[in-house]
Amino acid sequence: MEQLSITTFWAALIATAAAVVFYWGYAFGARVVLRRLATNGGSLTVATLERLPDSFGRLGSLASWTATALLAVSLFARWRAAGHAPWSNMWEFTVAFAGGVMLFHVLFERRYGQRPLGAFVTPVVLAMMATAAAFFPAEVKPLVPALQSRGILAAHVGMMILAYSALSVSFAAGIVYLLQGGERNRFPRLPKADLLDEIAYKSVIVGFPLLALGIALGAYWGNSAWGRYWAWDPKETSALVTWLIYGVYLHLRAMRGWSGMRSAVLLVAGYGAVLFTYFAVNLWVSGLHSYAGV
Repeated sequence: MEQLSITTFWAALIATAAAVVFYWGYAFGARVVLRRLATNGGSLTVATLERLPDSFGRLGSLASWTATALLAVSLFARWRAAGHAPWSNMWEFTVAFAGGVMLFHVLFERRYGQRPLGAFVTPVVLAMMATAAAFFPAEVKPLVPALQSRGILAAHVGMMILAYSALSVSFAAGIVYLLQGGERNRFPRLPKADLLDEIAYKSVIVGFPLLALGIALGAYWGNSAWGRYWAWDPKETSALVTWLIYGVYLHLRAMRGWSGMRSAVLLVAGYGAVLFTYFAVNLWVSGLHSYAGV
């Protein structure tokens, strides 16, 4: 099962790379088309640029669904091979994170029908998977003692993965909103500003309570493992700051009517906090949560 997990991971990485190519071709690609025009003196051949056909978008969606399914198989096989939830070290967590982002991407794409957004989500997934492949050991290892509460491990870390994955969609929507220049809608192939604002908001509505629940489950686990609910450990503090940023976003949107460029900037900053909590704290800041396995 361990080999199946690794094999399907590599297949998912290839499918994700294909999705990136197809989505970028759909959103930004162009082809040269030669047309023969009739003139008074005969005919004239003119070269024009036309966008790539819609089939590129459909192929991007197909590759995304394929990658999602392959990552699900990889995680299931890993779970069977390890005997515990497959997010106990950096390789497992990164693969699960990538799978979660891809899952929320395909669900939001199906809900809103905005394939060009995949040109900004799938590169994030590809970068995660490439990082896991390049830097994190993939072999199955026994759990360290602090992680041997398998039920709470699955619940707490799984909830954080789902939260971060949903918030990844808001990051992509915020980036595209900034590229569009807000209501100026610079790029006709990309989603319009008002729709991007809605997608970002809905993804935060999903991710914010999941993040709150994940932090609460972590506090419960902390009391069982270390005898206190909160220790101001760097991981705990960083996760709390991340939650507060998205809380500020929701508060300003509801109470002050914030939307548009300011909200997009706040969402990008919030996702920066997500990545800091995940990568920087796990790899470079020592604390009670130093279980990176690298």
